[in-house]
This record gives sequence, C-alpha cells and structure tokens, in this order.
Amino acid sequence: MIREYRQYTLDEVCNFLLEKKNTLIIFHVRPDADAIGAAFALKLVLEAMGSKTICTCESEIPSRLAFLTDKHQRSARFENMDRSFEFQRVVTIDTASPSQLGNLQKLFEDKIDLMIDHHENGIKYADYYIRSDYAASGEIIYEIASRLVEMGKLDEIPRDAYDLIYAALSSDTGCFKYSNVSAHTHLCAAELIGAGVDTAEINHRLFDCKSEKMLAAEAAGIQNIKFFSNRKIAAIMFPYDLKQKLELDDEHLETLVDVARAIDGVKIALSARQSTAYRSFRISLRSSCGFDVSAVAKHFSGGGHAKAAACTIEADSIEFAVRLVVDEIIKRWGKN
Repeated sequence: MIREYRQYTLDEVCNFLLEKKNTLIIFHVRPDADAIGAAFALKLVLEAMGSKTICTCESEIPSRLAFLTDKHQRSARFENMDRSFEFQRVVTIDTASPSQLGNLQKLFEDKIDLMIDHHENGIKYADYYIRSDYAASGEIIYEIASRLVEMGKLDEIPRDAYDLIYAALSSDTGCFKYSNVSAHTHLCAAELIGAGVDTAEINHRLFDCKSEKMLAAEAAGIQNIKFFSNRKIAAIMFPYDLKQKLELDDEHLETLVDVARAIDGVKIALSARQSTAYRSFRISLRSSCGFDVSAVAKHFSGGGHAKAAACTIEADSIEFAVRLVVDEIIKRWGKN
C-alpha cells in the first residue's frame, strides 16, 4: 500500500517547529553549502526557541565548508553523534529522495516527521513542505524564520543564521548566476545583506578557494573526459583506483562536473565518481540548455533540478554506468 503524505502550509510548518522538542535534522550525503547552511540555520532557529537540536548526515562536512559550522557543532557525521541524545522529532533538509540519506535511510525512513525541500523532481517520503519555486532550501528556512518572527514566536533571527542562509542561497545559485534565481531570491539576499552578512568573504570561501588536491582532481578529470552526441554531452569519469592513486577524498571531486560543463559547446555535462572499490557510482548532471536532467536522475532513483541533478548507479564498470546515463539522456533528448 502506497502511503500518502500531507503537504504543510507555511504556518503549519511554523506551528510544528515551534514545539519544544529534541530535534534531529538530517541532510543528504556529500552535502553542499545549501544543505549545510539550511540545516544549521534551522538548528539555530530551533535552539533560539528552546529545542535541543543536532544536525547529522552520513558524510562529514567537507573541509572547505567547515567554516560554516565549526562553532555550532563539532561534527555532523552520524557515527560521531552523541548517542545519549533522545530525539523526539526528525526533520530532513534539502534531501529530494530517501536514497540521498545514504546509510541513514534504513535507520530513519519511517521516523521522519517533516521533509523540507526545494527540488521539483523528487520522491516524497514524509509529510512535507516543498517550495520548488525557491532557488535553495536556505530560502525556505529564511521564509520560515521570518514568519516565526512575525508570529511573535521567535524574538529575532539568530545572527549566524543569516550567514548560513546566505551561503545556502549563493551556493545553489552559483553566486546568483544560474537560471533558478528569481526576484524573490534577490530580495531575500538583499535582506540578508542588510542584516550584515559579509558577502565578499562568504563568496570567496565558496567559489574562489580550492585546495591543491581539488585542483589535482580537476586536472586528472580533464584527462578523463569523453564526448557524445557531437560533443554536446561531456562526461568525466573518476574511478576509485585514480582516486586512490592521487590520494584524494570524495570532497575533492565535487567540482568535476563543472569542469565538463565549462567546455565550449557542451550542453549537458556529467561526472561519474567511484567512492570505494564497490561498484557504485555517483553521477552528477548539469544542463546548459532546455533539457531537464532531473528527469534522468529520477529514472535512476535520484533527484534534483532541471539544470542540476544527481543519482547513484550500481554497475559493473564506470564506463557502463556512464553509458547507461548517456543513453537515457539521448533517448529523452530526442523526444524534446
């Protein structure tokens, strides 16, 4: 029997969250600044209203994004979570499908009380508040926090939450250059700037700072590009043995898809990364045209946006995984 989940209104979400309860906030594996910023901003809001709150994820916060969370929580990795914490409420943030919870899916799939997300193509797995017209989950958290202030339930938005929300917005919009940016996004950003956010510093940390290992991954990725459909599709393959050879971690591979997307003439880019020796491949997809890559990701039980999506595929080889995705793209592209 397929369970139907309830769609919350903004005020219903606020009323649900203002109850003082020990809260566990979970976000997706291999988290980006939107997932992290939104989750930790909500943590600060809930704590300001008296709820003890822990943010957690299967993965640890990437070192390049630790500046967002270091003073708020020692670690977000579930393995490091205080086991004495007895949660009474579970909220997921920026997680479009239960598979994106990684190993936490089996532990929490039937315990999630609320799903907060902004992806237009995903799988509803709990009662939800989804704003697919918003550019980032951080935009939703700002809406919730602002409404709580209007309702008189929150004295003021915590100062650090402004920085976290701005980082979420800037990250998921590519520093406000992607097509998901709306007038509301800019108005939201303007209010955050008015609250004193140091936008130059945050954007520098998000977009201009790359470790030597990340640059090494990009250089190696350039050597592992394959083109399809008259070079309109570009795919970077990064197998586990290459990752081991260069002594890289998963976080060093995050920008590979952007390398492929930056090539002149490429309309659809993808990267395939193998985290372990197990034959499982993380596929990131980007579109620079009218093609909806989220439909492709959803076909493989993933999710995301029309212009940016991801999924995980189990296959005998990284080449075969890429071929599966490329074939699906070509099949759907031909129907456009």
